[in-house]
Amino acid sequence: MSILSVPRKSISKLNVDRRYLPVLGTVVVFGLMLVIGGVRYENFLSPTVLSNLFINNAHLIVLAAGMTFVILTGGIDLSVGAVLALSSVITATMLNAGIPLSLVLPIAILSGSIIGLGMGVMIQYFEVQPFVATLAGMFLARGLCFIFAPESVPIRNEGFVALSSWGVSAGRWRLTAAVVIAVLVIAGSWWVLHRTRFGRTVYAVGGGEQSATLMGLRVARTKVVVYVISGTCAALGGILFAMFSRSGYALTGVGMELDAIAAVVIGGTLLVGGMGFILGSVVGVMVLGLIQTIITFEGTLSSWWTKIVIGGLLLIFVVLQRILTLRRN
Repeated sequence: MSILSVPRKSISKLNVDRRYLPVLGTVVVFGLMLVIGGVRYENFLSPTVLSNLFINNAHLIVLAAGMTFVILTGGIDLSVGAVLALSSVITATMLNAGIPLSLVLPIAILSGSIIGLGMGVMIQYFEVQPFVATLAGMFLARGLCFIFAPESVPIRNEGFVALSSWGVSAGRWRLTAAVVIAVLVIAGSWWVLHRTRFGRTVYAVGGGEQSATLMGLRVARTKVVVYVISGTCAALGGILFAMFSRSGYALTGVGMELDAIAAVVIGGTLLVGGMGFILGSVVGVMVLGLIQTIITFEGTLSSWWTKIVIGGLLLIFVVLQRILTLRRN
């Protein structure tokens, strides 16, 4: 064995799997933002600020979880913001009508599942493009919102108020019911994607639908189910947002589907499908939330800078994805 072969072998072991590069990039960006914010602003790294980062974005974490399933198959879901609004409006309207909380919450979640099922069937069996099918779902959900409640509906139900007010504090750290639910959704999504046959099929469909079909995988069922999952997560996100705002409003969540897509892409999931991680999407949400936090601490900057910075990050990560896709091909 030559002398030069040893260092070459050692160097090869240091190579990072290309699948992890986008996620590592997101983690690095998140870490740099924390460091810069901590140096520039007083109390930026305080437990209160970091706790609020999760509390304020619990609904978006759940939305991003559902969106990750869809994008992993190479699809897209533009309806999640409208479904979130519909779920919150249904919750507020039915609770104010005196319907028990134990019945209202399943109905609100089921509304998102049904819309997701309809879109999945359109895409798989009627060969409608995901962009068009989910756009139709968005218009449907938003229209139903105005039928249920054209104006904001405050929630005064004692059980719901108690649920939204629940929290555990440890010093300046605070954990709310919405954060607990978001963590459970992420844990369940991670288990499904990485520990079940369905999760492996999701990755296979995104990597190549024709190849997955030739392998005997249930491609049709998988493509329908991922939209059901996305719709269900969007409806659950609507409940979490209603817990945060204590109301239901038809115009809630306008543009939130773009935030969910941005979080998933920044989190390292390829838009073409087949590569990505649910935990990366969570970090993507945290990056978006941290941008907003930095803008708030700066004070002198317009809130539109949030969109500008997100757009720049999104462009960088899309270019990185394109490079990885070309190398994979």
